[in-house]
Amino acid sequence: MTRYQQALLMIGLCCGALQAQAASFDCQKAKTSTEHAICATRSLNDQDVKMATMYEIVGHTLAMGGRGALYDQQRDWLTLRNQCGAKTQCLTTRYQQRIDQLQASLERVYSHGPF
Repeated sequence: MTRYQQALLMIGLCCGALQAQAASFDCQKAKTSTEHAICATRSLNDQDVKMATMYEIVGHTLAMGGRGALYDQQRDWLTLRNQCGAKTQCLTTRYQQRIDQLQASLERVYSHGPF
């Protein structure tokens, strides 16, 4: 095997590993039908990453009491999301709703500050 072939193989392996963990959780450890659907559907995977990123950002803009409320809201949202099972349209809708909620929180910070 040439050095070029070895390099291509390593790139392929790395990309495969990145794809397996592209969601906000490890797709290789997915257990529920919801998690499997997210890992198998690129658009859901992308929404999951966007939502998780926004969740982290919003969490950093809140005071301690606000973080607890955000955590509770996220836990409740995950329960709703998981009720979709593997139904991609339901999951898409749930993700868009959560992204919109998080975006509204960020808009408040943008316009009024985190204080």
